[in-house]
Amino acid sequence: MYNVALTGNIAAGKSSVAALLRDWGATIIDADAIVRELQRPGTQVFREIAARFGPGTVAVDGTLDRAALRARILARPEERKLLEAIVHPAVEAERRRLLGLASTSITDIVVNDIPLLFETMDPTRFDAVVLVDAPEDLRLSRLTSERSIKPVEAQMLIGTQMPAARKRDRADLVIGNDGS
Repeated sequence: MYNVALTGNIAAGKSSVAALLRDWGATIIDADAIVRELQRPGTQVFREIAARFGPGTVAVDGTLDRAALRARILARPEERKLLEAIVHPAVEAERRRLLGLASTSITDIVVNDIPLLFETMDPTRFDAVVLVDAPEDLRLSRLTSERSIKPVEAQMLIGTQMPAARKRDRADLVIGNDGS
């Protein structure tokens, strides 16, 4: 089994590349999908987030109010680290579990879609690292138009990640995603 890490900064187009790789037969382990699953109401991660950040981060329907939580952690970087301390270990445990399942299947290639690979993990743990990159102004446009994030918050989100230029030298392959 060939174990690949797929990474890139927010709104660079990792999901589009992952979808192509899935269509071509790769097994995808999506860290963002794992986060969404782990943050469902009733889960341990959800309970820890609600306990730590309070009722203002829980929406009327009982789900996590992602916009409120995002605004809070962008305004207080120390709280982002507290959130990461809750979420990242749980995501990594689930990713490893899924990787173990994939290793017992007929899968030849597993692609680990990990947005914060360079910020949170050792990339040498993978057989190859693929970076999806797009110019910052395009990523900002994608965040505001496709995800309806306010421009100020979008710029702050971009600022929380390591610049792509620093990631390029550490990747085995860079996919430019500034076109169709």
